[in-house]
Amino acid sequence: MNARRRGGPPRPAAGFSLLELVVALAIFAVMAAAAYASLASIARTRGALAAEQQRLAQVQRALGVFTAALRQAVGRDVRGNDGRLLPAMLGGSDRIEFTRVGYANPLAEPRSNLQRVAFALANGSLQEARHPALDRAPSVSPLLRELLPQAGSLRLRYLGCDRAWREHWPPAEALPCQREAAPLAQLPRAVELRIAPPDFGELRRIVELPEPAPCRARWDGQPC
Repeated sequence: MNARRRGGPPRPAAGFSLLELVVALAIFAVMAAAAYASLASIARTRGALAAEQQRLAQVQRALGVFTAALRQAVGRDVRGNDGRLLPAMLGGSDRIEFTRVGYANPLAEPRSNLQRVAFALANGSLQEARHPALDRAPSVSPLLRELLPQAGSLRLRYLGCDRAWREHWPPAEALPCQREAAPLAQLPRAVELRIAPPDFGELRRIVELPEPAPCRARWDGQPC
């Protein structure tokens, strides 16, 4: 009897107090917020990297199209919309137009494998123009394609056979070192192009052109 009195009533099982629960919930909330912020940061970083990779691929494609066309330039003059003869390459400091070989013809249409193309900056974008025929009809417009939006700027220079750089082509006077007999068929030895997208800075390429090889005959059978 006395032993039972000395032991007293049984003590209740220990549990969390209200304060402990509040502290635990606060710690959990802080950890959850930190985890969410970390995941959001990772997602933003991945999105930014994906956008940069896409933009880099876009710039590389545009430069690839431009340089590939330049490497296929040939000495073939053409007639403009007004009927006047235009040089095989007509270039300024921010625009270039030339005749290139390699015009694909998968349907075997009765046309040349040469094509007249132009590259220029329009509304801040680098654009390519493709003429459906070498010698243009007055009412025919070229097909336009945007190669690079937000290209920033375009600067071009032309290296003659005298190893001098010029901002326009063809030169005002025929170069003595030029092998072509026809002045309009002259091509530079290389073309330097610079574009400056705001997100990449200035990008520079020097494209060496093939050795001068004017076409053998015009569409009408006359010498080039």
